[in-house]
Amino acid sequence: MDKNAKIYVAGHRGMVGSAIERKLRALGYNNIITRTHGELDLINQAAVDSFFKENRPEYVFLAAAKVGGIMANSDSPADFMYNNMMLEMNVIHAAWKNNCKKLLFLGSSCIYPRMAPQPMKEECLLTSSLEQTNEAYALAKISGLKYCQYLNRQYSADYISVMPTNLYGPNDNYHERNSHVLPAMIRRFDTAKRQNKPSVTCWGSGKALREFLYVDDLADMCVFLMDNYSGNQTVNAGTGKEITIKQLALTVAKTVGYEGEILWDTTKPDGTPRKLLDVSKAAALGWKYTTELEEGIKLAYEDYLKRELYKDIE
Repeated sequence: MDKNAKIYVAGHRGMVGSAIERKLRALGYNNIITRTHGELDLINQAAVDSFFKENRPEYVFLAAAKVGGIMANSDSPADFMYNNMMLEMNVIHAAWKNNCKKLLFLGSSCIYPRMAPQPMKEECLLTSSLEQTNEAYALAKISGLKYCQYLNRQYSADYISVMPTNLYGPNDNYHERNSHVLPAMIRRFDTAKRQNKPSVTCWGSGKALREFLYVDDLADMCVFLMDNYSGNQTVNAGTGKEITIKQLALTVAKTVGYEGEILWDTTKPDGTPRKLLDVSKAAALGWKYTTELEEGIKLAYEDYLKRELYKDIE
Protein backbone atom coordinates (compact mmCIF):
# COMPACT_ATOMS: atom_id res chain seq x y z
CA MET A 1 0.00 0.00 0.00
CA ASP A 2 1.26 3.44 -0.89
CA LYS A 3 1.51 5.74 2.12
CA ASN A 4 -1.02 8.10 0.49
CA ALA A 5 -3.48 5.34 -0.43
CA LYS A 6 -7.08 5.89 0.63
CA ILE A 7 -7.83 3.25 3.28
CA TYR A 8 -11.19 2.51 4.88
CA VAL A 9 -11.17 0.83 8.29
CA ALA A 10 -14.67 -0.50 8.96
CA GLY A 11 -15.29 -0.86 12.67
CA HIS A 12 -12.58 1.56 13.80
CA ARG A 13 -14.13 2.02 17.24
CA GLY A 14 -13.98 -1.68 18.05
CA MET A 15 -11.02 -3.49 19.54
CA VAL A 16 -9.69 -4.85 16.23
CA GLY A 17 -10.51 -1.85 14.05
CA SER A 18 -8.96 0.62 16.48
CA ALA A 19 -5.79 -1.50 16.65
CA ILE A 20 -5.56 -1.57 12.85
CA GLU A 21 -6.01 2.20 12.68
CA ARG A 22 -3.31 2.68 15.35
CA LYS A 23 -0.92 0.47 13.40
CA LEU A 24 -1.58 2.22 10.10
CA ARG A 25 -1.04 5.68 11.59
CA ALA A 26 2.13 4.52 13.33
CA LEU A 27 3.46 3.40 9.95
CA GLY A 28 2.68 6.77 8.35
CA TYR A 29 -0.63 6.08 6.62
CA ASN A 30 -2.70 9.23 7.05
CA ASN A 31 -5.36 9.00 4.34
CA ILE A 32 -7.59 6.80 6.51
CA ILE A 33 -11.38 6.91 6.23
CA THR A 34 -13.55 6.01 9.21
CA ARG A 35 -17.24 6.28 10.03
CA THR A 36 -19.04 5.71 13.31
CA HIS A 37 -22.19 3.60 13.39
CA GLY A 38 -24.19 6.82 13.74
CA GLU A 39 -22.59 8.21 10.60
CA LEU A 40 -22.86 5.01 8.55
CA ASP A 41 -25.06 2.00 9.36
CA LEU A 42 -23.32 -0.88 7.59
CA ILE A 43 -26.54 -2.92 7.67
CA ASN A 44 -28.15 -0.31 5.39
CA GLN A 45 -27.22 -1.37 1.87
CA ALA A 46 -28.16 1.92 0.22
CA ALA A 47 -26.10 3.89 2.73
CA VAL A 48 -23.07 1.63 2.25
CA ASP A 49 -23.36 1.85 -1.54
CA SER A 50 -23.54 5.64 -1.36
CA PHE A 51 -20.51 5.80 0.97
CA PHE A 52 -18.34 3.69 -1.35
CA LYS A 53 -19.48 5.52 -4.47
CA GLU A 54 -18.62 8.88 -2.89
CA ASN A 55 -15.33 7.95 -1.18
CA ARG A 56 -13.97 5.12 -3.35
CA PRO A 57 -11.42 3.68 -0.90
CA GLU A 58 -8.54 1.78 -2.49
CA TYR A 59 -8.08 -0.60 0.43
CA VAL A 60 -10.57 -1.88 3.00
CA PHE A 61 -10.01 -3.54 6.37
CA LEU A 62 -13.36 -5.10 7.29
CA ALA A 63 -13.16 -5.33 11.09
CA ALA A 64 -16.77 -4.36 11.86
CA ALA A 65 -18.87 -7.10 13.47
CA LYS A 66 -21.41 -7.87 16.16
CA VAL A 67 -19.44 -9.93 18.67
CA GLY A 68 -19.91 -11.51 22.09
CA GLY A 69 -19.15 -14.49 24.31
CA ILE A 70 -21.01 -17.75 24.89
CA MET A 71 -23.92 -16.10 26.73
CA ALA A 72 -24.49 -13.40 24.12
CA ASN A 73 -24.26 -15.87 21.24
CA SER A 74 -26.63 -18.31 22.93
CA ASP A 75 -29.19 -15.62 23.80
CA SER A 76 -29.28 -13.85 20.42
CA PRO A 77 -28.31 -16.18 17.55
CA ALA A 78 -30.71 -14.56 15.07
CA ASP A 79 -29.26 -11.10 15.77
CA PHE A 80 -25.69 -12.35 15.43
CA MET A 81 -26.40 -14.02 12.11
CA TYR A 82 -28.45 -11.23 10.54
CA ASN A 83 -26.28 -8.30 11.60
CA ASN A 84 -23.01 -9.91 10.63
CA MET A 85 -24.18 -11.30 7.30
CA MET A 86 -25.79 -8.04 6.26
CA LEU A 87 -22.86 -5.77 7.08
CA GLU A 88 -20.32 -8.16 5.54
CA MET A 89 -22.19 -8.56 2.28
CA ASN A 90 -22.91 -4.86 2.01
CA VAL A 91 -19.28 -3.79 2.52
CA ILE A 92 -17.67 -6.52 0.40
CA HIS A 93 -20.14 -6.05 -2.47
CA ALA A 94 -19.86 -2.25 -2.44
CA ALA A 95 -16.06 -2.49 -2.40
CA TRP A 96 -16.17 -4.76 -5.45
CA LYS A 97 -18.68 -2.58 -7.33
CA ASN A 98 -16.49 0.47 -6.76
CA ASN A 99 -13.22 -1.13 -7.88
CA CYS A 100 -11.53 -1.39 -4.48
CA LYS A 101 -7.96 -2.66 -5.09
CA LYS A 102 -7.85 -4.97 -2.10
CA LEU A 103 -10.00 -5.95 0.87
CA LEU A 104 -9.09 -7.83 4.05
CA PHE A 105 -11.96 -9.66 5.74
CA LEU A 106 -11.65 -10.56 9.41
CA GLY A 107 -13.37 -13.72 10.55
CA SER A 108 -12.92 -15.89 13.63
CA SER A 109 -11.47 -19.27 14.56
CA CYS A 110 -15.01 -20.32 15.53
CA ILE A 111 -15.62 -21.00 11.82
CA TYR A 112 -13.81 -24.30 12.21
CA PRO A 113 -15.59 -27.54 13.19
CA ARG A 114 -16.16 -28.23 16.88
CA MET A 115 -14.11 -31.42 16.78
CA ALA A 116 -11.57 -30.38 14.16
CA PRO A 117 -8.11 -32.02 14.35
CA GLN A 118 -5.77 -29.91 16.47
CA PRO A 119 -4.06 -27.64 15.70
CA MET A 120 -6.66 -26.51 13.17
CA LYS A 121 -5.43 -25.97 9.63
CA GLU A 122 -7.17 -23.62 7.21
CA GLU A 123 -8.18 -26.65 5.13
CA CYS A 124 -10.42 -28.11 7.85
CA LEU A 125 -13.15 -25.53 7.17
CA LEU A 126 -16.59 -27.12 6.58
CA THR A 127 -15.34 -30.68 7.13
CA SER A 128 -17.77 -31.36 10.03
CA SER A 129 -20.33 -29.70 12.35
CA LEU A 130 -19.79 -26.40 14.14
CA GLU A 131 -19.89 -25.59 17.85
CA GLN A 132 -23.58 -25.03 18.67
CA THR A 133 -23.04 -22.17 21.13
CA ASN A 134 -21.72 -19.86 18.39
CA GLU A 135 -23.02 -21.51 15.22
CA ALA A 136 -24.94 -18.44 14.01
CA TYR A 137 -21.89 -16.17 14.25
CA ALA A 138 -19.68 -18.81 12.62
CA LEU A 139 -22.07 -19.27 9.70
CA ALA A 140 -22.10 -15.53 9.09
CA LYS A 141 -18.30 -15.38 9.08
CA ILE A 142 -18.06 -18.40 6.78
CA SER A 143 -20.41 -16.63 4.37
CA GLY A 144 -18.19 -13.54 4.36
CA LEU A 145 -14.99 -15.40 3.60
CA LYS A 146 -16.72 -17.53 0.96
CA TYR A 147 -18.08 -14.43 -0.78
CA CYS A 148 -14.53 -13.06 -0.92
CA GLN A 149 -13.36 -16.34 -2.45
CA TYR A 150 -16.15 -16.32 -5.02
CA LEU A 151 -15.38 -12.74 -6.08
CA ASN A 152 -11.73 -13.70 -6.47
CA ARG A 153 -12.64 -16.74 -8.55
CA GLN A 154 -15.34 -15.17 -10.71
CA TYR A 155 -14.06 -11.62 -11.12
CA SER A 156 -10.33 -11.81 -10.28
CA ALA A 157 -10.73 -9.65 -7.19
CA ASP A 158 -7.93 -9.46 -4.61
CA TYR A 159 -9.83 -10.07 -1.38
CA ILE A 160 -8.17 -11.97 1.47
CA SER A 161 -9.48 -13.40 4.73
CA VAL A 162 -7.83 -13.69 8.14
CA MET A 163 -9.14 -15.99 10.88
CA PRO A 164 -7.87 -14.83 14.29
CA THR A 165 -7.96 -16.87 17.46
CA ASN A 166 -9.41 -15.41 20.70
CA LEU A 167 -8.41 -11.75 20.89
CA TYR A 168 -7.86 -9.38 23.81
CA GLY A 169 -6.24 -6.02 24.52
CA PRO A 170 -6.90 -2.27 24.41
CA ASN A 171 -10.48 -1.18 23.72
CA ASP A 172 -11.92 -4.61 24.53
CA ASN A 173 -15.55 -5.12 25.61
CA TYR A 174 -15.77 -5.61 29.39
CA HIS A 175 -19.55 -5.84 29.55
CA GLU A 176 -20.75 -8.08 32.37
CA ARG A 177 -22.88 -10.34 30.12
CA ASN A 178 -21.69 -9.79 26.55
CA SER A 179 -17.90 -9.98 26.80
CA HIS A 180 -15.52 -12.79 25.89
CA VAL A 181 -13.82 -14.94 28.50
CA LEU A 182 -10.60 -12.99 29.13
CA PRO A 183 -12.08 -9.48 29.50
CA ALA A 184 -14.95 -11.00 31.49
CA MET A 185 -12.42 -12.47 33.92
CA ILE A 186 -10.56 -9.17 34.22
CA ARG A 187 -13.76 -7.40 35.20
CA ARG A 188 -14.95 -10.20 37.50
CA PHE A 189 -11.69 -10.55 39.43
CA ASP A 190 -11.13 -6.80 39.70
CA THR A 191 -14.67 -6.32 41.04
CA ALA A 192 -14.20 -9.16 43.53
CA LYS A 193 -10.92 -7.62 44.70
CA ARG A 194 -12.49 -4.20 45.22
CA GLN A 195 -15.48 -5.69 47.07
CA ASN A 196 -13.36 -8.10 49.13
CA LYS A 197 -15.35 -11.11 47.93
CA PRO A 198 -14.08 -14.45 49.29
CA SER A 199 -14.64 -16.28 46.00
CA VAL A 200 -15.29 -15.86 42.28
CA THR A 201 -17.33 -18.34 40.25
CA CYS A 202 -16.36 -18.98 36.63
CA TRP A 203 -18.35 -20.83 33.98
CA GLY A 204 -17.71 -24.47 33.06
CA SER A 205 -15.14 -26.94 34.31
CA GLY A 206 -12.07 -24.88 33.50
CA LYS A 207 -10.68 -27.75 31.44
CA ALA A 208 -11.32 -26.30 27.99
CA LEU A 209 -8.19 -25.18 26.14
CA ARG A 210 -7.94 -21.81 24.42
CA GLU A 211 -5.42 -19.75 22.47
CA PHE A 212 -5.16 -15.97 22.86
CA LEU A 213 -3.65 -13.30 20.61
CA TYR A 214 -2.97 -9.70 21.65
CA VAL A 215 -4.96 -7.43 19.34
CA ASP A 216 -2.03 -5.19 18.37
CA ASP A 217 -0.23 -8.28 17.11
CA LEU A 218 -3.27 -9.07 14.94
CA ALA A 219 -3.25 -5.51 13.58
CA ASP A 220 0.41 -5.91 12.68
CA MET A 221 -0.41 -9.14 10.85
CA CYS A 222 -3.31 -7.57 8.94
CA VAL A 223 -1.17 -4.74 7.58
CA PHE A 224 1.60 -7.25 6.79
CA LEU A 225 -0.79 -9.47 4.82
CA MET A 226 -2.33 -6.55 2.96
CA ASP A 227 1.17 -5.80 1.66
CA ASN A 228 2.50 -9.33 1.26
CA TYR A 229 -0.28 -11.84 0.57
CA SER A 230 -2.82 -12.50 -2.13
CA GLY A 231 -4.64 -15.79 -2.29
CA ASN A 232 -7.97 -17.54 -2.12
CA GLN A 233 -7.27 -19.43 1.08
CA THR A 234 -7.80 -17.89 4.50
CA VAL A 235 -4.84 -17.31 6.83
CA ASN A 236 -4.95 -18.22 10.51
CA ALA A 237 -3.81 -15.62 13.04
CA GLY A 238 -2.65 -16.90 16.41
CA THR A 239 0.26 -17.81 18.64
CA GLY A 240 0.24 -21.59 18.30
CA LYS A 241 0.09 -21.81 22.10
CA GLU A 242 -2.83 -22.82 24.32
CA ILE A 243 -3.85 -22.60 27.97
CA THR A 244 -6.66 -24.12 30.02
CA ILE A 245 -9.41 -21.77 31.12
CA LYS A 246 -8.53 -22.70 34.72
CA GLN A 247 -4.92 -21.63 34.23
CA LEU A 248 -6.12 -18.48 32.49
CA ALA A 249 -8.26 -17.65 35.53
CA LEU A 250 -5.27 -18.10 37.84
CA THR A 251 -3.15 -15.86 35.61
CA VAL A 252 -5.78 -13.11 35.46
CA ALA A 253 -6.37 -13.32 39.23
CA LYS A 254 -2.64 -12.96 39.86
CA THR A 255 -2.37 -9.99 37.49
CA VAL A 256 -5.34 -8.26 39.10
CA GLY A 257 -4.15 -9.08 42.62
CA TYR A 258 -7.18 -11.13 43.64
CA GLU A 259 -6.32 -13.72 46.31
CA GLY A 260 -9.72 -15.33 46.99
CA GLU A 261 -10.98 -18.77 45.97
CA ILE A 262 -11.89 -19.59 42.35
CA LEU A 263 -14.97 -21.79 41.98
CA TRP A 264 -16.34 -23.49 38.83
CA ASP A 265 -19.99 -23.81 37.83
CA THR A 266 -20.05 -27.05 35.84
CA THR A 267 -23.74 -26.57 34.98
CA LYS A 268 -22.57 -23.91 32.51
CA PRO A 269 -21.08 -24.85 29.10
CA ASP A 270 -17.37 -25.10 28.33
CA GLY A 271 -17.89 -24.49 24.63
CA THR A 272 -15.49 -26.20 22.23
CA PRO A 273 -13.14 -28.51 24.19
CA ARG A 274 -10.04 -27.31 22.38
CA LYS A 275 -9.44 -24.59 19.80
CA LEU A 276 -5.83 -24.19 18.71
CA LEU A 277 -4.89 -22.76 15.33
CA ASP A 278 -2.20 -24.07 13.05
CA VAL A 279 -0.20 -20.91 12.33
CA SER A 280 2.38 -22.45 10.01
CA LYS A 281 1.00 -20.62 6.96
CA ALA A 282 1.47 -17.20 8.56
CA ALA A 283 4.94 -18.23 9.69
CA ALA A 284 5.84 -19.33 6.15
CA LEU A 285 4.75 -15.91 4.90
CA GLY A 286 7.14 -14.31 7.39
CA TRP A 287 4.90 -13.21 10.28
CA LYS A 288 4.99 -14.12 14.00
CA TYR A 289 3.36 -12.64 17.10
CA THR A 290 5.47 -10.73 19.67
CA THR A 291 3.30 -10.29 22.81
CA GLU A 292 3.29 -13.19 25.30
CA LEU A 293 0.07 -13.84 27.23
CA GLU A 294 1.16 -12.69 30.70
CA GLU A 295 2.49 -9.39 29.35
CA GLY A 296 -0.63 -8.94 27.23
CA ILE A 297 -2.93 -9.50 30.20
CA LYS A 298 -1.03 -6.83 32.14
CA LEU A 299 -1.53 -4.38 29.28
CA ALA A 300 -5.21 -5.34 28.99
CA TYR A 301 -5.72 -4.81 32.73
CA GLU A 302 -4.12 -1.36 32.48
CA ASP A 303 -6.57 -0.56 29.69
CA TYR A 304 -9.48 -1.80 31.83
CA LEU A 305 -8.44 0.39 34.76
CA LYS A 306 -8.08 3.41 32.49
CA ARG A 307 -11.53 2.88 31.01
CA GLU A 308 -13.06 2.37 34.44
CA LEU A 309 -11.47 5.60 35.64
CA TYR A 310 -13.21 7.49 32.84
CA LYS A 311 -16.46 5.53 33.23
CA ASP A 312 -16.24 4.11 29.71
CA ILE A 313 -17.14 0.50 30.49
CA GLU A 314 -20.48 -0.26 28.87
